[in-house]
Amino acid sequence: MAVSFRPVGRADLARLARWLAQPHVERWWPDPAKALAGIAGHLDDPAIDCFVMILDGREAGYLQSYDPHAWADHPFADRPRGSRGLDMLIGEPDLVGRGYGSRATRAFADRLFAAGAPEALIDPHPDNKAAIRAYSKAGFAAYRECDTPWGKVVLMKLANPALNGNRAT
Repeated sequence: MAVSFRPVGRADLARLARWLAQPHVERWWPDPAKALAGIAGHLDDPAIDCFVMILDGREAGYLQSYDPHAWADHPFADRPRGSRGLDMLIGEPDLVGRGYGSRATRAFADRLFAAGAPEALIDPHPDNKAAIRAYSKAGFAAYRECDTPWGKVVLMKLANPALNGNRAT
């Protein structure tokens, strides 16, 4: 299973709109038009990096990585400086449930760790059992359940193994 990432460009927005409208995505990313507008706004935001996930050579999903310290009131701003939050989706229905979510999430976390991030964070909805399983397979552990501006989430974290066993709490 090959996984790679490329930056999202404005030309990708139509594909992202199609993915966001898929029932398996819309359940967790409600209001596709609003979600797409948010992603389009992120393209010029230095605190958020947006990527198309390429799975086995096929453009198949979206991943964004953000700095939770860029917003004073972000619910994850208590995590160590340099940590990055992740949001992702697999937009192609035939690729869901095949292990790509775990593989892509871990591949991106390893990329963050190579750049020195102390932790990678991800926050699925507590009812999204498939995502929680996938992120657990990728090495993420549930840290806390909390209410956020975008709803109830399970904050999951993965510490950078190269930082001398850093297990920041």
